[in-house]
Amino acid sequence: MDETHVFDGGCTCGAVRYRLSSKPLFVHCCHCRWCQRETGSSFALNAMIEADRVQVLSGQVDRVLTPSNSGRGQTICRCPSCHVAVWSHYAGAGEAVSFVRVGTLDEPDRLPPDVHIFTMSKQPWVLLPPGTPAVHEYYKASELWPPESLARRAALMSKAATKPA
Repeated sequence: MDETHVFDGGCTCGAVRYRLSSKPLFVHCCHCRWCQRETGSSFALNAMIEADRVQVLSGQVDRVLTPSNSGRGQTICRCPSCHVAVWSHYAGAGEAVSFVRVGTLDEPDRLPPDVHIFTMSKQPWVLLPPGTPAVHEYYKASELWPPESLARRAALMSKAATKPA
């Protein structure tokens, strides 16, 4: 394992500890009103990564099904003690991709956003950094993701297509 691409994290109370075994596919900074309400903050910062690359080192998570703006819901994985959300699974990607809350990493500064999404509803006092793509709503992965991440996504989709129903 390449130690430069290992990221450890956990909840506030320390009951849940986890490790990302590679760099994420992509990091979203979402400014939609739904994320603002859900997090109680001005945005959500999520590192998208294959679920099998998220290793629980200690503890376990409670899986909480919550509504989502898409109407298909999301599963938020939370510490059963302090209730901090450590990652989610959205209906579009299903259980194959974890959206890890970057703020729960031991070194969150190692994963700045690759893109700012839903900037149409960002708080007006949030200033976006020059040089980081920012889109009004959403984008096409084929236009922004690095080739390695696109290949990993294709492998995930191929795996899902061959899985028995």
